[in-house]
Amino acid sequence: MNVMTVGGYNAKIEYDPEIDMFRGDILGLNGGADFYGKTPKELRAEFKKSLAVFLEVCKEKGIEPRRNYSGKFNLRIPPELHERLAITAQAEGKSINTLVQEVLTQRVAA
Repeated sequence: MNVMTVGGYNAKIEYDPEIDMFRGDILGLNGGADFYGKTPKELRAEFKKSLAVFLEVCKEKGIEPRRNYSGKFNLRIPPELHERLAITAQAEGKSINTLVQEVLTQRVAA
């Protein structure tokens, strides 16, 4: 995954062959903010500019810049996987929620 971080904010970076530039999309915002650059140095500078503009607009409008997350989400999985998760969790003396949280934590930390 191509992620760039500036000031505690993360952006997904992709190459756009049509314009021969890299495009960044700042993640986890209450709105959209993107930026472009030809080099990593230019991309980082544009990230900072785009973020500053976004944060200023949020301040002017009284909007929280970061999206809030509840800590809850629904996950639909095949019944067979659900059964295997339940059995694995029971065997380890854990809830399914705890087991899945551990797996997800390992995955996003990688």
